[in-house]
Amino acid sequence: MDVLYLNPSFPPEMAEFARGLRQAGARVWGVGDGAFGSLPTAAQGALAGYLRVPRLLDEDDVERHILKWLGGRRPDRVECLWEPLVLLAARLRERLGLPGLGVQATVGFRDKPEMRARVAAAGLRVPLTLRAVGRAQAEAAAAQLGVPLILKPVQGAGSADTFRVDDLAQLPAVLDRLGHHAELSVEEFIVGEELTYETLCVDGQPVYESVCRYRPSALVARQNEWISPIIQSERDLSAPDLQGGIALGRKVLAALGMGTGITHMEWFLNSRGEAIFGEIACRPPGANMVDLMNYTGDIDLYAAYGEAVVGRPVRPLRARPYSAAIVFKRAQGQGKIVGYSGLDEFLRKYGEHVARLDLLPVGAARRDWTQTFLSDGNLVLRHPDAAFTRQMADAAAATIALYAR
Repeated sequence: MDVLYLNPSFPPEMAEFARGLRQAGARVWGVGDGAFGSLPTAAQGALAGYLRVPRLLDEDDVERHILKWLGGRRPDRVECLWEPLVLLAARLRERLGLPGLGVQATVGFRDKPEMRARVAAAGLRVPLTLRAVGRAQAEAAAAQLGVPLILKPVQGAGSADTFRVDDLAQLPAVLDRLGHHAELSVEEFIVGEELTYETLCVDGQPVYESVCRYRPSALVARQNEWISPIIQSERDLSAPDLQGGIALGRKVLAALGMGTGITHMEWFLNSRGEAIFGEIACRPPGANMVDLMNYTGDIDLYAAYGEAVVGRPVRPLRARPYSAAIVFKRAQGQGKIVGYSGLDEFLRKYGEHVARLDLLPVGAARRDWTQTFLSDGNLVLRHPDAAFTRQMADAAAATIALYAR
């Protein structure tokens, strides 16, 4: 099987999905805007060929380059797991007559107001959402919905450029910051715990499911530099408080016509125990969450994805032996990392339960925490007991510090 795979280099896990496709027996043909030698090692080893394009986000230009490169040849699949290019992948499938999500189905996973309209039409609870083109429409939508409300790009990714507005007096400043986006989603603010629902699907049916908890919510973590965000995967998916969200997720997949691939959904659990839809994407979660799920189950979702795409039976995905948590750390100060505190003591106490330690080394330049959830490194912790995993994650967040100057 020949698979045309868009953007095998970014985010870093895209290279691992290319590896999974190759491991499942596919010939993988990559398309990106970087030099082949700059691709991650996993991507270089997975690709049978590579096309470098000058402007990866110019869909028309990339399509022209790809069709010329193919020269009349037709791959068996077009795959893309990076959100800004999922519509291009859908266009290519339609142009080449290939299976997979077409443009209209993909719009349901990419355009937030349209997504919520389709989910609501299936009888599922969604936040009230209005589309705004331009500042005047955004102001009118905000006045109609009232505060608190959420503003975000219609075609955003993750929690980037997402703002909560508690007072309409804040609106002008927020709109100034969002002025580079053509369309905005103006949304009812939902009060509740924020969780996720991930799947690997074959023909729309989940063959793997996962639920994770954000602590605190992604929006709060994005807005407060001092916070060490935690994402914890659930070991026991039969827990009563998760059933509404899992049932909701399955219905959303059906409502949006999911095919074969990976999905990432966010939902809210309110004080009444009601599961409320947030949003969904036909791509994997970011923030190293695929790795987190792998650590939870001692599995390889990258390989399982490859098996699903090429049509091989997906190997059984083990029952979850662990609850795993990833703790992201942000250095205090600016410049280069000069040292840590609390790490040695933490490792003496919990070291046997540290599945991964990936903090920036001394001398490395600090990352811009406003641009990447990965911040200045992370720890992955796991234990069969979810409460103990949470305890360790809280301890890592509170006692380990990085310093920069």
